[in-house]
Parts: sequence; C-alpha cells; structure tokens
Amino acid sequence: SLGFQDVLSYGSTSVTSYKKLQGWSSDQNKWNEKLYPFWEEGDPRWRDCWKDGRVTANLETDSPALVGSNVSFIVTLQFPKCQKEDNDGAIIYKRNCTLDPPASQDQQVYVYNWTEWIDNCGWENCTGNHSHNVFPDGRPFPHYPGWRRRNFVYVFHTFGQYYETTGRSSTMFSVNTANITLGEHLMVVSIYRRGSSSYVPVARANAIYVVTDKIPILVSMFQKHDRNISDSIFIKDSPITFDVKIHDPSYYLNNSAISYKWSFGDGSGLYIASSSTTSHTYTLQGNFTLNLTVQAIIPVPCKPVTLTAPLPTSAVMTEAPSNSDSSTTVEAIEDNPDGGCHIYRYGYYRTSISVVEGILEVNIIQMTSIQMTESQAENSLVDFVVTCQGSLPTDVCTVVSDPTCQVSKSAVCNPIVITDECLLTIRRAFEEPGTYCINITLGDDTSQALASALISVNGGSSSGTTEGVFIFLGLLAVFAAIGAFVLYKRYKQYKPIERSAGQAENQEGLTAYFSHFKAIFFPSSTERNPLLKSKPGIV
Repeated sequence: SLGFQDVLSYGSTSVTSYKKLQGWSSDQNKWNEKLYPFWEEGDPRWRDCWKDGRVTANLETDSPALVGSNVSFIVTLQFPKCQKEDNDGAIIYKRNCTLDPPASQDQQVYVYNWTEWIDNCGWENCTGNHSHNVFPDGRPFPHYPGWRRRNFVYVFHTFGQYYETTGRSSTMFSVNTANITLGEHLMVVSIYRRGSSSYVPVARANAIYVVTDKIPILVSMFQKHDRNISDSIFIKDSPITFDVKIHDPSYYLNNSAISYKWSFGDGSGLYIASSSTTSHTYTLQGNFTLNLTVQAIIPVPCKPVTLTAPLPTSAVMTEAPSNSDSSTTVEAIEDNPDGGCHIYRYGYYRTSISVVEGILEVNIIQMTSIQMTESQAENSLVDFVVTCQGSLPTDVCTVVSDPTCQVSKSAVCNPIVITDECLLTIRRAFEEPGTYCINITLGDDTSQALASALISVNGGSSSGTTEGVFIFLGLLAVFAAIGAFVLYKRYKQYKPIERSAGQAENQEGLTAYFSHFKAIFFPSSTERNPLLKSKPGIV
C-alpha cells in the first residue's frame, strides 16, 4: 500500500529526522489510494481529469521567513478558458464566452454542479456520502460553516510531514518555522476534486521556501536632485534618504526592540538609530561602501533551566536529602535586566555607491518682456535669466502650467552647452494672455534641479510691445513649491528625439523635443515658437 511519502515526495529525498510541525502528521502514514487515486506524471488519465482542458495550480509563498515566524502559502487554481467558480462552489461556464457550449442568457451551464445535492440532503441524511467526506488518511472533514461547498482537497507536504485541508479554487495557510531547519525547503501540494465515487486528481504544484536566521531587509535610497536612483550614483552636498523595509509578513517582530547601526564609509563614524528612515550627506566625491546592521531584541517565553548541584568540597559542604540521588535538579527561570527573556536576531546590508558633483540649485534671477516684430505679434515673448549651483547642465526643460501649477499646458526641452559659468537666458513664447506657472529644470547625466515662478502675460499688439510682466519668483512661494514638487516628481526623466529637417527650417533654433513631454502635454500643440534663439546666449 502507498504512504504519504510515496504520493507527495515529488522526487525529493525522504527526511528521516525532523522536529514535528504543529498540526502536521508524519508522511509514514498510509494513503487511501482507493478514495484518492495516485497518478504518476505522464499518466494518460490526467488528460481526462477535467472537462474541456487541464487545470493548473499556482503555489506562492511569502518567504524568506525569519526562523520562529510564520511562512504563508497561497494556492490558486487556474481553470480552462471560459470556466469559473460560482458563489456556491460549483464550476460554471462564463456567460458570453466563445467556448462551446455557450451559456444562455436565462440559464447557467455547469461544468461541475457538485452542490446540487446540498439543498435536498443534509449531513445526517446523506449516509451514502458520509464515507467520502474524509481526507486521504481517513480523518473526517472539519464541519465549519460552508464546508460542504469546499469541493477541493489540498494535501501539503514538506519536511517529512503533511497537512490536509479542504477549500475552494484558492486556499491559504501558514506554518510556524520554529522547528524547521535553516535553508531552502520544498513545499509540495496535491489537489483533488470531488467525484461521483472517489476524489479525482486535478493538479500538483511545488515551491521553494527559505528559512533564515538573518532578518530579511530591503534598503531604498532617495535623493532630491538625483536623476536615476537605480544607478547607485548620488550627488555631493545633498542629503540622501535611506529607508529600511523589514520583510516580516507574519508580524513576528512587532513587539521587538529594533535598532539600526549605519556606517556610511566616509569616515563619519557609526550612527545608531531607532527609526527605519535616516539621511546622510556626503561632502566628498568618490566611491564609498555603505554598511547597515539591523538588530532585533525579540521577547520570548522563559524556559526552565536545569541546574546540577556540584559535589561537596572542603569549602562547601552540602548534605543531600536521604530520599534523593547524588545530583539535585533545580528549576530556574532566566533572569534578565528587563525582567524577561529574549533572543537576538540580526540583518545585514552592504552596497557600494558613487558620489559625484551635481546640480544642486536653480534660480530664476530675472524675467523680461521682449518687443516683437509684426510676424510675431500674436505671441508674447519673455526672457528668463537662470543660474545654477553645482555642476554645469547639459539640458534645459520648461513646463508651462495653469496658475495652480497642477495642470500642465506645454513642455519643451533642449540640449545646451555651457563651458564656464552656469548663466543662461531662456526665451519663451506665450500665445495667450493670462497667468502661468513656469517650471525650469536644468539637468546633466546624474542630476537635475528645478525652479518655479508665477508670471502674468499680456497679449501681443501691432506695436510689437508686451506690457505687464508681473514677476513672482516662486521657489519659496506656496503655489510654486507645491507645483515644483509635483511636476518634478512626475516628469523627472527626459528623452530627447531629433526634429525633422523641414521643421528645423521653419522654426529656427528649436532643435529637440523630449518625446515623453510631447506625448503627455501637447499631442496636438498649436504653439508656433515655444523656444527662440534670436541672439547669442539665448536658448
């Protein structure tokens, strides 16, 4: 006869020595092959075990799991096309599906109507089904609410033990890892469906899970002016925010005292924090190695400690009671300064980062209205004089929005060449009078910074003059600060594309748009001269 080990081993070697998992049973138990037939892979009966196709099972786990915590598994069944499980646990054909036989509008067509007998037959009256409502080891199904609508039987196997449960097309369970050895392990699940006289195999699945004594951690880094946070290149003299995420889906560490010890690799020494978020500013360029150690002090129940009394010596004389043997056993509780018992767990993170010069700040120092020619009379032109601190930029982008800095109207980007001083003039054309929020971003390969301002523009006239430029330098203003942050976060990356030769002839000086901005802001823009180069030094 078959045992659980024969059915569920899935090609893995048998585990002969293990600690018992709570609620699990030894795989040396006998398997009821008559009620739960076992098919090898490649058996032709697999092709006919389900109507209209093959069911597949997806087994997922939330490992790695810190030893002592719970590791969870989710099994989801994927039915053939046009099939789904209804609220009663029956399998039905989806309406308006192309697979034959189609479901009519007034009557549902069933794939498996397992629950049809439930309305007319209770547990006590269905003696014919009584012997079928048991697991492969003979134990009866638990009678919790709705148990009769759970038409699938799931049998899990790991570490020389098995666990049985009933469920619908998806089920989830957790197992404590305190008695599981460290390392990688295989979890196997076999799924059976209800049949007329026995249960029928429908799918198998397996997944690797990991139990570790190191706290699983993930560190994310953010820097305000960094253009690409995934390249591990950051900017000098600008704070970097480090955020530590501990992978603890079962909340095992909820009552633990957790500390974070940082070494940033720049000679600044060790920094110990109780918060998972910290920041650090590198003041030198170069390559640095970042090290983090996370410590968790986990409260645990105190276990009795067995002490053996020493034999009598010339200095200490102890007389044992007449009814005891030569050694005396004493039950003691571990005594810690905090009044309880605990264990220590650690997690480690190490990475290399590069620190370079970058663009730290952009300022709009002047805005000037420009007199226009007759051909440009319908546009209002404004020159923006911009400076920056840090490295020299290689591209400039301007985004024009509504006065709240929330709704973008247009955006234009250009490559620039600056060789000595970060000082440039950007000429911008406005087709309609009104108040606008303008954001100007200067960037290089690794960094970018933004400045914002509110501007009021009057319409063009035949005399070629524009009046009423009211300047509200907005980097410190509330509107501009909010708008700058929102637009900066949303449009951080730019991708230039070349303009055609015909367009270059018609619009002098406009050499490149960034396709990302063009697609989002003005797919059918009617702006005639958004950026002009009419004299040296003007972008």
